[in-house]
Amino acid sequence: MEAPPFSSSSSQLLALRSSSTYSRLFLRSNLRKTHFNFKPSRNFSVRASSNGDSVVTLLDYGAGNVRSVRNAIRYLGFDIKDVQTPEDILNANRLIFPGVGAFAAAMDVLNEKGMAEALCTYIECDRPFLGICLGLQLLFESSEENGPVNGLGLIPGVVQRFDSSNGFRVPHIGWNSLQIRKDSEILDDVGAQHVYFVHSYRAIPSDENKDWVSSTCNYGDNFIASVRKGNVHAVQFHPEKSGDVGLSVLRRFLQPKSTGTKKPTEGKALKLAKRVIACLDVRTNDKGDLVVTKGDQYDVREHTKENEVRNLGKPVELAGQYYKDGADEVTFLNITGFRDFPLGDMPMLQVLRYTSENVFVPLTVGGGIRDFTDANGRHYSSLEVASEYFRSGADKISIGSDAVYAAEDYLRTGVKTGKSSLEQISKVYGNQAVVVSVDPRRVYVKHPNDVEFKTVRVTNLGPNGEEFAWYQCTVSILCFSFTQVSGGREGRPIGAYELAKAVEELGAGEILLNCIDCDGQGNGFDIALIKSISDAVSIPVIASSGAGAAEHFSEVFTKTNASAALAAGIFHRKEVPIRSVKEHLLKEGIEVRI
Repeated sequence: MEAPPFSSSSSQLLALRSSSTYSRLFLRSNLRKTHFNFKPSRNFSVRASSNGDSVVTLLDYGAGNVRSVRNAIRYLGFDIKDVQTPEDILNANRLIFPGVGAFAAAMDVLNEKGMAEALCTYIECDRPFLGICLGLQLLFESSEENGPVNGLGLIPGVVQRFDSSNGFRVPHIGWNSLQIRKDSEILDDVGAQHVYFVHSYRAIPSDENKDWVSSTCNYGDNFIASVRKGNVHAVQFHPEKSGDVGLSVLRRFLQPKSTGTKKPTEGKALKLAKRVIACLDVRTNDKGDLVVTKGDQYDVREHTKENEVRNLGKPVELAGQYYKDGADEVTFLNITGFRDFPLGDMPMLQVLRYTSENVFVPLTVGGGIRDFTDANGRHYSSLEVASEYFRSGADKISIGSDAVYAAEDYLRTGVKTGKSSLEQISKVYGNQAVVVSVDPRRVYVKHPNDVEFKTVRVTNLGPNGEEFAWYQCTVSILCFSFTQVSGGREGRPIGAYELAKAVEELGAGEILLNCIDCDGQGNGFDIALIKSISDAVSIPVIASSGAGAAEHFSEVFTKTNASAALAAGIFHRKEVPIRSVKEHLLKEGIEVRI
């Protein structure tokens, strides 16, 4: 069992999350304006730990997916000691701080727990330290995220949001290249290969912090990708999500004098790569087994006398295979999760836990992440539900029907209540952790003025020769009978274009754009739909539904502004391997991770 941060049992952690203390630590919105003096305190003394060279001290403050960092550390043969007190920081032989979530929430926790001063003391004494993502940003003087908010003040500079006015999508999500500026030791094996980033804010190199900067990355402008001074390292990217390349970064930090490390395959990374994502629709079959299935326009049952659920494999095994095959991300869509109480849905949580032990690329999970009230009248917020998925190994969560309802309310009232799943989760974990899954279907019209929603001109005419269509969003519905529970889709009075614009304003960091009409058809992505949505928003869009050949991937990347393309059935049935897709994209001059 994973040791929760600053407590001794998972039940204590759940109690903390549902208490007023949790709300105070994570959801406080007041700005922190206190100036901190970070000179080493006389009250603290740093001494070497007696734990031995195989122990890594982990500062897990309780937000986001830290399980993957734990798994990577253990995969490399090291044990973990969790920070419980400030003294645990000061006594560490080596310390990893995998910051996940929002800047202000993280600083609140560090200050409330007395960790900030201890962390500064440890770093100023040049002890071995590795900060990851937010663990890098917190080292700077301040951040504009929900701020200004003061940071630890160890590195000159302000953490600022990416500028999306130049056409670059924010958050910066995906596999990008590094420009190494000086000897960093931990980046020696990276070379010209992609590493995985997911963030909306970054620090800019300057004359004041140039002594710290070990590498930069270009995304609209050059930002700081890693820092190093003495034994202190920090990286903006996620090594635990960067495959073999990322594992080499962790290995070199944990074993700085080791020899004979396996050098990853040489690459030719130049810029942000287009992502190829493997999707696994997971549900229980009629025997109660958890299986990966695939729908034909969302029908997951075989057209046989038995009418059984289509079974294409086991989720953990398939995810592991796709990781080996080169998938840039793996997405689990829990298509039965909405039927049960999510925090009691142990099979799906276990799938995430087992998968994250050996799959070191990003994991997204969707299905059932919403507010719940159990049979005893106990209310669980969507934030609590999402937290359990994050702690079980998810890097991003996908919200479907609940986001549709939130968008409808927002468009009707013009008010952001802060109570929707989308708003709650993005506030604590950052919008880069929230994907909105959109499931529209075409509604043909003769003229754009016939409807109030955004229409597109279609290449394939409608049943009555219509040249235009709008894309009606749908939500999951349930039908109960004495013998079974079945699902379906209900059309809602909102278009995909209008929904995409609304959820971006509400805090979504990414859109997973499906198309019911194309699902399972193998005739290619709905280019008109994807172009319309990807042109309308400034957040990344994942194209989904309809891939049947490698050429469909190059088509969607050249004809639309999609940042990623997702497929399921063609990978499950081995009709088009992931490696074949990437080889084709490379031949077409499209940047991908190899």
